[in-house]
Amino acid sequence: MKRKICVVVASRANYGRVKYLLKALKKMDHIELQIIVGASMLLDRFGKAVEILKNDGFVPVRSLYYIIEGENLNTQAKSTGFGIIELSTAFEELRPDIVVTVADRFETMATAIASTYMNIPLAHIQGGEISGNIDERVRHSITKLADMHFPSTEQSRLRLIKMGEDPKYIFNFGCPAMDILKNDDLIINNQIMNLGIGTGYQIDWTKPYILLSQHPVTTSFGDGRYQIEESLNALKSFEDYQVVVLWPNIDAGSDDVAKGIRIFKEKNTHLSFQYIKNFSPGIYAKVLSNAACLLGNSSSFIREASYLGVPAVIVGDRQRGREHGENVVYSNYNRDEIKENHVVE
Repeated sequence: MKRKICVVVASRANYGRVKYLLKALKKMDHIELQIIVGASMLLDRFGKAVEILKNDGFVPVRSLYYIIEGENLNTQAKSTGFGIIELSTAFEELRPDIVVTVADRFETMATAIASTYMNIPLAHIQGGEISGNIDERVRHSITKLADMHFPSTEQSRLRLIKMGEDPKYIFNFGCPAMDILKNDDLIINNQIMNLGIGTGYQIDWTKPYILLSQHPVTTSFGDGRYQIEESLNALKSFEDYQVVVLWPNIDAGSDDVAKGIRIFKEKNTHLSFQYIKNFSPGIYAKVLSNAACLLGNSSSFIREASYLGVPAVIVGDRQRGREHGENVVYSNYNRDEIKENHVVE
């Protein structure tokens, strides 16, 4: 009898981290791969990443809608609750032998709670890491719910042991997000990138560009518009560089960040800024790898960019305390400080 492994993919970031894991599981004759997609993966305003997953050859067994409109603290908590309800129903129907979840998001928490209360063994990827925002508390909570742990670094593995987890069930195979960088072609040009998915200035990918990816910070809810405006206005100073602006994720405060981007876009139509909802994991790897500089608070700037050696300016405290490479410098939410910390001329 095949062993049923259920992987819950609830955000575009989740998918980028497990794409090659899904490929590997799909090839195994003794494994029945069950993919559940939900939350922002299904929503158009976040790029409807489920279509990217399907185009990569994966067929979800369930598509679960459980995001409440609003992107505030109240809706984030309630969406977590609805996620538990929807996922519990799906697990009851699918009866997986193992559930796999990723990292530290509220959708991940819903997966962990539903799986644990239904006595289904839970495998957690990227546990044991320190980070800012509420993410660290969520990540460590999921660690205590999980049965098997797949941390991405040696420091994280040792931290899991200090947290009381059994070393027999901790497996450090590195960060799965690196699989895309290792296996995909990272060459970028205008033919590859003629996607027609962005608005504003059309980037010439053969010339230098800066990538901005900045998400809301739950623990400073209400400041998102100010925070993104400081980053955007700092980038106006670098006239020799094009700028690619990615839409924020669905965390509480997303609406404030998105509003700041929209207002800036309307007031600065003359700038060489392109605004994009979402990239596929493979295309994002190309964009990340070939950027002159990265600005924002995306975890990919900490992990993938450190692997690639791409310079990154991390703003705010969302990623504070994370292990990182020499490519990373930190800045507060201040346009002048961001400009002082820049790593491009």
